[in-house]
Amino acid sequence: MSIAQRSKVKRRLLAMLVAGIGGIAAAAVSFASAVYEAANPTPIELAKKDEPIDTGRWLLTINNASMTEVPPTGTKPADAKRFLTVDLKLDNRSAATSNAFMRLVSIETPTSIKLPEPVYYLARDKWIASAINPGMPEKLIAVWEWPEGLPSPKALRLSVAKQIYKPRDNLYGAPGWFDDGKAAIVELAVSGQPDEAVQ
Repeated sequence: MSIAQRSKVKRRLLAMLVAGIGGIAAAAVSFASAVYEAANPTPIELAKKDEPIDTGRWLLTINNASMTEVPPTGTKPADAKRFLTVDLKLDNRSAATSNAFMRLVSIETPTSIKLPEPVYYLARDKWIASAINPGMPEKLIAVWEWPEGLPSPKALRLSVAKQIYKPRDNLYGAPGWFDDGKAAIVELAVSGQPDEAVQ
């Protein structure tokens, strides 16, 4: 092997070694960054009632919470029940009509009994909400049927979910909105009869 050929081989080996070290260093930095972010999560914003919350896909405002024995339809159930209602305003900021708001708000206040999923009603006609159109904000009422025997809450801690848009997701390579943790926590008082329980 000539001197020129040996020099060429050495340069190639050196380039491969440098590239390998650079790749290892990049992987180490990426891993360290992921570990740091997991150990030091960004604090969740504490929002106030009547304050708009940017959830990515939606602009959400939580207004009031109350306990009642009559659902938004106005028809009192034959068997006595209690309902926790949360008044909110929702603006669909995406380009398509959507009903993906059903799991947007959840109750963080700890209870001894698992709560059912809320039912959403349109405030304007007091009927069950379906999809919300873009650029047409709606006032909604989220309603939880409160379990029998569970004391009515005097205050609530509500968690608001966040969604992020990806032009290409990792699984199908298609565009869409995806869950991205929490946008905010809202604490508010509950009006009505918080100390009364259905017998």
